[in-house]
Amino acid sequence: MKNVAILGSSGGNLFNLGGKDPMKLLKEIFTQCETAGIIVSAVQFIGAEVSMDVAKESTKTSLYVLRDQEIQNVFQNTLKKINEEALQEDMKIAENIRSGEIDGLILMSIDPEYANKHAIQAAIEKNIPIVGTGGTAMAAVASKGANVLSTSGTTGTTNRTRAISFVSSLAKHWEIKFRPSFTSTTEKAVHESGINPLKRINIKGIMTASLPAFISLALILALSKIPMFAGLGDVFDILIKALPVVLAVVAAKQISDLDEVSIVAGVIAGCLSVEGGIIGGIIAGIIAGLLVQFLFVKFVQLRFPMTTVNIFTAGLAGIISGLIVFYILGPLALSAGEFIKYAIEQTISFNAVLAGMLAGLLIWPAILGGVYHAAILPIVLFEMERSGFSFLGAVDMVGLVVVAAGINLANIIFPKDKGSAPIAVPGFLINMGFGTFVESAYPFMFSSKIVFGGAIISAGIGGAIVGLFDVRGTAYLPTFVAPFASSNSVGLILAMVVSLLSAFTITALANKVFTKKSAS
Repeated sequence: MKNVAILGSSGGNLFNLGGKDPMKLLKEIFTQCETAGIIVSAVQFIGAEVSMDVAKESTKTSLYVLRDQEIQNVFQNTLKKINEEALQEDMKIAENIRSGEIDGLILMSIDPEYANKHAIQAAIEKNIPIVGTGGTAMAAVASKGANVLSTSGTTGTTNRTRAISFVSSLAKHWEIKFRPSFTSTTEKAVHESGINPLKRINIKGIMTASLPAFISLALILALSKIPMFAGLGDVFDILIKALPVVLAVVAAKQISDLDEVSIVAGVIAGCLSVEGGIIGGIIAGIIAGLLVQFLFVKFVQLRFPMTTVNIFTAGLAGIISGLIVFYILGPLALSAGEFIKYAIEQTISFNAVLAGMLAGLLIWPAILGGVYHAAILPIVLFEMERSGFSFLGAVDMVGLVVVAAGINLANIIFPKDKGSAPIAVPGFLINMGFGTFVESAYPFMFSSKIVFGGAIISAGIGGAIVGLFDVRGTAYLPTFVAPFASSNSVGLILAMVVSLLSAFTITALANKVFTKKSAS
């Protein structure tokens, strides 16, 4: 086992690239060190409230150190006072280096002439390996004769890319096996070494995370129908073209969570995959994410400067994946998307009322069986890509949200027992106010077969009315807003009212029956 010390400050340029949040910055290094089996045994980090480029002696500053294996903010004072306190920590770390308790240093925008001078001198004497960022500081350290393995400026780097670069260089020097962790530090888990990145591909997750973009599309379309906002029609056309970009970014970020590197690669890939539709965007983002992880590790192993690693990784991953879709996979992806939309339209045109009723009858079993997000939601998004509306989106609003609201309302007015109303009130308010939280109806549905069956029947009736009026709409909008973001406001309002009243009536009757049985 090797032990390292982390020395640094929030820095000048570093302040804008992670340095202003010392805890997050340091925890990322801890995560990567733990993955390699390297122990962080000491920390001395000076965090100012502004960039060191403009900081003064009176600037409010904090000193972060390692106490009981936890990073702690132990002192808060002016920069001048904190530097004096940091010097004491510096001398302790220097002693640990000389006694052989520290085997390497990780540096970030340090002060080799004052706050870190003793530790640097000890490192030079013991010839321990040093890695770090901060061009000016690292140049000064190298000029003193230190054993610097890798150095770089901070431009273009992120907390994660810096941490991976640090640990990769040290691991290679010590001949330690290291596979970077790409798991977010907020999850408090270290990425399992050797995991296949292909296992992080989750189409359902990509679609769900991209949903806000589609909802924005629906809102813009609804506003464009108002005469004074008619000009928003042009905005709608732009947003439709942006959907593949959003999906590409989300896909790249989920597969290879390297912060801005993954995002930039996804944007480039997405822009080149616009003609391939949302399927093209997803494909481009997946390829970009896989390439980001592969290229990043390879460039770090080649000991490229960290700034260069980030630039090359983001740029090449985005361009390569984007060009693959642009020239090869894009036309195929577009054809696949068009075929799915055609199949949906043909099904609806065959018998819209029957299609709506079947969709309504199946939508509750689908969400309870875990099929909704895997099958129904993607279809909704495919429909919305073309027009901003969706047949299944309207069924979703009528069959799930409004039915749940009806069940909750019945338990407010005609509660099954004393505990029903307190549960139903927040559910009803969220159903109506935000168009979501259909799970609020579960306690009432699972405790009564009549209510459960009533939910399915009510959804089927509402779906049939959606088909009768050929309504296109969307879910995940406030219930009162949904009709105005649909192709037929009157038809959707009628479907919503009927579904709500049906669910309300059946639930109220079921509660009455239960109350009478309990009384007898």
